[in-house]
Amino acid sequence: KKEEREKLIKRAHKEYIEFVQLILERIMECIKLLYGKGLESDKKAMELENFIKHAERQIDQIKRRVLNGETIPHNEKVFSIFEEHTEWICKGKAGVTQELGLRVCILEDKYGFILHHLVMEKQTDDQVPVLIIEQAQKAFPDLNGCSFDKGFWSPMNKKRLGELLDNLILPKKGKLSLTEKEIESSEDFVTGKQKHSAVESAINALENHSLDRCPDHGIDGFKRYVALAVLARNIQILGHKIQQKELQQTRKSERYRLAS
Repeated sequence: KKEEREKLIKRAHKEYIEFVQLILERIMECIKLLYGKGLESDKKAMELENFIKHAERQIDQIKRRVLNGETIPHNEKVFSIFEEHTEWICKGKAGVTQELGLRVCILEDKYGFILHHLVMEKQTDDQVPVLIIEQAQKAFPDLNGCSFDKGFWSPMNKKRLGELLDNLILPKKGKLSLTEKEIESSEDFVTGKQKHSAVESAINALENHSLDRCPDHGIDGFKRYVALAVLARNIQILGHKIQQKELQQTRKSERYRLAS
């Protein structure tokens, strides 16, 4: 039964590929007719050529995966033909929704302001901490301490960040030596780790204020939208601090009047 099912699946894919290839041939004939008939026609022809490249890639991957039984490397996979920068962030499982898009790393100060952000294109957490600190220090030369979670750890990051920062909180992945256990159980280290809840709060705030989904198109549109979201968050934090200051002054004035 299993062999018969596999044969049916392969046959269905072969028939589908043949059908798609016929359509592609017709589209290519249309493209030839479009070129040379004005800028708008040329633009449409170029768009169609781009989609044909996507179709040819998918046909190749279907043949390799379904017909030949190959495993397609992750870096060859494309998750959106319209937003080509899209990455598979989370596959989704029980209690965790599937996520497609791009990761964004943020650097927040102790007052709640986002000092810097980095859109991570084909990068994992352990590939960005040195870069984001170096970029942030160009704008804020006095930045001399930062707390990361263990997802950012690597031997090279530990070494390089230690050279850039006087106060580094970077928990190690895996088994700890006795010295490392002593360092990570110290009061300063534990206090630094506890500050991550504030960063999580900032991330949640960004998502709740529309950064969970980007309506702009293209990688430039994505980066612009993220930058505006960070700016809006900082303005919100500034406004909140001004409100709190005014509220304190009002309460202080009321207490003064009551005392008089």
